[in-house]
Amino acid sequence: MSNLVLNVTFEFAAPVRRGPTGNRKHRKFVRRRHLERKRALGLKQRPSAPQPGGDRAGTRGCRVRKRKKKKEKAEEGGGKDMATGREPSARSSSKDMGTEGPQGARKAPKGPVRARGLPPAPSKIVAIDCEMVGTGPGGRVSGLARCSIVSYEGDVLYDRYVRPTEPIVDYRTRWSGIRKQHMANAVPFCKAQREILKILSGKVVIGHAIHNDFKALKYFHPKALTRDTSKIPLLNRKGGFPEDVCISLKRLAKEVLHKDIQAGKSGHSSVEDARTTMELYKVVEAEWEQHLMLSRSDCPPQTNPDLTGVSEPGAHGKNRMEQRQQVP
Repeated sequence: MSNLVLNVTFEFAAPVRRGPTGNRKHRKFVRRRHLERKRALGLKQRPSAPQPGGDRAGTRGCRVRKRKKKKEKAEEGGGKDMATGREPSARSSSKDMGTEGPQGARKAPKGPVRARGLPPAPSKIVAIDCEMVGTGPGGRVSGLARCSIVSYEGDVLYDRYVRPTEPIVDYRTRWSGIRKQHMANAVPFCKAQREILKILSGKVVIGHAIHNDFKALKYFHPKALTRDTSKIPLLNRKGGFPEDVCISLKRLAKEVLHKDIQAGKSGHSSVEDARTTMELYKVVEAEWEQHLMLSRSDCPPQTNPDLTGVSEPGAHGKNRMEQRQQVP
């Protein structure tokens, strides 16, 4: 057999080089990484590690240096502004130091503000009157059955019949004017109480023997915002009554206002009584409010028996001692 000689030539294709990908910044980064892997890049040539805080730390340091330079320049200039040559004002200095005002200081309220020490504005004054019925054992417990509130001008702000929480035993129609049919569409006590207290909130409330009305409402109004016409001796004096006696609203209206109220057998009208109470308050409003302002001032008030019904204890004590000495 003949020998066969096979000449086989194996040629390997050279790898095709790819062109650089990415932008210039990326190629530079890849090259640097390649050199780092080969340890061809020394420690001095490597970029330093970033400081904690990044660029903020650097900018903060620059700001501190700039502030120090400004402070040194201000001291050299004798405390004058380098730009204008003027003395820095208190307002500008407070802004520079970051103390624009005391922390937590309240801003001035917007709009017109009523000066302290002046009598209450008419829009903040209301008069109230309530009619009660008998509940509980024997009808001896008073329950609210009607409430009326009028403004300073006498306009009706609220007038509703109220259903008490307890069963009604005595309607007291002769005085209250309440009848059984009035309870058909009456408002429950809890709802009426919320509506009434919403109107009275922040107001000066006028009433005659007003503690009875507040008791029926199960409410206590601030004493500084309460005016009771049954406890003002000046009204009694104007009507010719003793100063230390509680006079009924009907008699005060007759003698001071020269008007008849609560006439007839149909019972009282809470709207009429509230309006009458407001008219009585207006008669002594100036003297009454002036006395209250003096009593609330820092200086000790001069007791006026015409306004408070409380005489000077020293004078009365002295008179009593003199009377005791005269008695054999």
